[in-house]
Amino acid sequence: MDEPIPVTRAVDGGTAKLMPDLDRPRAWLLTVDGAPQSYVDLDDPGHLEFEYARRLGHVLDATGDPGAPLDVLHLGGGALTLPRYLATTRPGSRQEVIEADGGLLDLVGEHLPLPEGSGITVWRADARTALEAAPEASADVIVADVFGGSRVPAHLTSVAYARAAARVLRPGGRYTANLADGAPFAFLRSQLATFRAVFGHLCLIAEPAMLRGRRFGNAVLVAAQTELPVGVLARRAAADAFTARVEYGEALERFMGGAAPVRDEDAVPSPEPPRGAFSVG
Repeated sequence: MDEPIPVTRAVDGGTAKLMPDLDRPRAWLLTVDGAPQSYVDLDDPGHLEFEYARRLGHVLDATGDPGAPLDVLHLGGGALTLPRYLATTRPGSRQEVIEADGGLLDLVGEHLPLPEGSGITVWRADARTALEAAPEASADVIVADVFGGSRVPAHLTSVAYARAAARVLRPGGRYTANLADGAPFAFLRSQLATFRAVFGHLCLIAEPAMLRGRRFGNAVLVAAQTELPVGVLARRAAADAFTARVEYGEALERFMGGAAPVRDEDAVPSPEPPRGAFSVG
């Protein structure tokens, strides 16, 4: 069998590279302008390589009855890691993926095609536009993993955006998002305040060193109108190779520190990561 070779292509958001993992025969790392976007193992879609992806996976695993199909709206597609994961762990799930970068979709579709009957439908569209057009009470989970380069776009950070997400979720549904920040956490705190203004229950999953301000990194936000399974999430996050903590309740309020919700007119993207924080290759 021929050795897989890297693929480089200009896409809407920059220069995308698909690089084979030499330790896993049909696994690929997707980067855009050097920043890791996705990791996919076509032979084992249940494998989640990135820590933040595992934490989003924990939220999916802890929603609904174990193994039962879910209706999920994914904002941000990349190489479709989490949609593939859910199609494997919860067969019969109906998933819609919104990705704005058409060039990236073409690249992934050509080199990392979805299997037949996956239940995954991919659309090229802006995430907020698609969210606002989605039917009311149509999703069990919304997964947001949208980055323009290495930054969360400003129009996906406001109270109006959070309200749009709440409208699309069913009773008992959950919103979860991959965010990135570092000390003093102005962006992350503002996002917590924004979603607290709309949802009754919040938690945050992140590594302790990141929350103590020692490094820039990812944090997973979870929001719902009903109580969250923080105990289950905490046990799963603590068992990962890179252990994480689940903050909620009074501890999360202290972390927010009086931050104000974000209005559309005041919204800004997440901060630019420090040089080398996420880049590879």
